[in-house]
Amino acid sequence: MKSVNKVILIGNAGKDPELKYTPSGTAVVKLSLATNERFKDKSGEWQDKTEWHNLVAFASTAEIVGEYVKKGGKVYVEGRLQTSSWDDKESGQKRYKTEIVVNDVVLLGAGGRDESPRHVSDEEVASGSGSYSASQITDEDIPF
Repeated sequence: MKSVNKVILIGNAGKDPELKYTPSGTAVVKLSLATNERFKDKSGEWQDKTEWHNLVAFASTAEIVGEYVKKGGKVYVEGRLQTSSWDDKESGQKRYKTEIVVNDVVLLGAGGRDESPRHVSDEEVASGSGSYSASQITDEDIPF
């Protein structure tokens, strides 16, 4: 049976993306994305809850996110969850990090400006400088 690891989010960038390059020249961008939920609590009052998501993108997708996404900008992303682990050098404890590896992004606007959506998919990335997956790049390659 096939398994599924797919994440779909629409949210706002928490800060400007961090675009860097691996030693081999592959673009890597990290971005925090906020999604909001509104619900009524037990007393009937409206409550807002913000959930923060850590995203990473590679190659052409990373360059587009790095260039066009700004703090507060609304973004639609599709990707997959990926968890990595390492041993903390100070405490020796095992640490874990779960991120969403982005493979499809639609830029919905930048902090309230009315902009046309721009769609960037794996096909566009693959037709550019080549498609990269996170499995081809290790944590040691990522410069942050």
